[in-house]
Amino acid sequence: MTTTTFDLTAYLSDRRRQADEALTHALPELGPDDPGKLKEGMQYALLQGGKRMRPMITIAACEAAGGSVAAALPASCALEMIHAYSLVHDDLPAMDNDLERRGRPTVHVAFGHAHAILIGDALLTRAFEVLGRGVSSIPGERIAAAMTYLAHHAGIHGMVGGQALDIEHGQNILSLELLERVHALKTGALYAAAGAMGALCGGASESQVRDLEAWGLKFGIAFQHADDILDDDQQTLRTEALARVDGLVSECDGLAEQFGERAQPLRALAKWVKDRAHAAHAGVKAD
Repeated sequence: MTTTTFDLTAYLSDRRRQADEALTHALPELGPDDPGKLKEGMQYALLQGGKRMRPMITIAACEAAGGSVAAALPASCALEMIHAYSLVHDDLPAMDNDLERRGRPTVHVAFGHAHAILIGDALLTRAFEVLGRGVSSIPGERIAAAMTYLAHHAGIHGMVGGQALDIEHGQNILSLELLERVHALKTGALYAAAGAMGALCGGASESQVRDLEAWGLKFGIAFQHADDILDDDQQTLRTEALARVDGLVSECDGLAEQFGERAQPLRALAKWVKDRAHAAHAGVKAD
């Protein structure tokens, strides 16, 4: 299989548009009943743009399993809300103390520290409400399974645990094994959730759900390796990390093979990560 005839740029543009529209509708409406401007803060945190890569993986996994974009949108929104809440909390002074994100003041700068914590909490809880409502075409047991995958990969055994390791070890990790453990939890876990939830929403079998969960995890680790190279982070392990990207992408392609032509977006996304990593290693910093 090749991706030479697949237009990834056009695909992402269309799917991002649909994801952004769904995210806008998934948030509570603004109005006079907005305690502490939490609703406004949720919009500020969630609708700032970005690559929407986690929703893209959710949609692509759903399509690979034979499902539709519409079937994947509630899970996509829930996952992006989890990601947005994590950024709000990561930016706080007690964590990374970032003052700007995507050219705008971070949430705690714009709304205050206490309100930023609550805005993150509101996005986290809203995510499960949105996922729980789902769409009528997806059986309830699949929605329940998706919730379990999301909670697992967002919590101590996933993103939250990874953030704790990242705080503990910082930018001076000398072991590739430890670095990939951090990447697998902090970044890879939500991509694993994206693969599993997309597969569930697309009607995949149990083995296919596990395979697309594994696809997401490998993609997420490769994605973070590429980000490290792009941002000049973890410089000691750069050469080893680049080699790992190649290996992880190859494993992703192997997992996607069973889905045939429906997996073209997944294969193109994996190739994009590989190309991104090699370009950054060569000094090309375009993202």
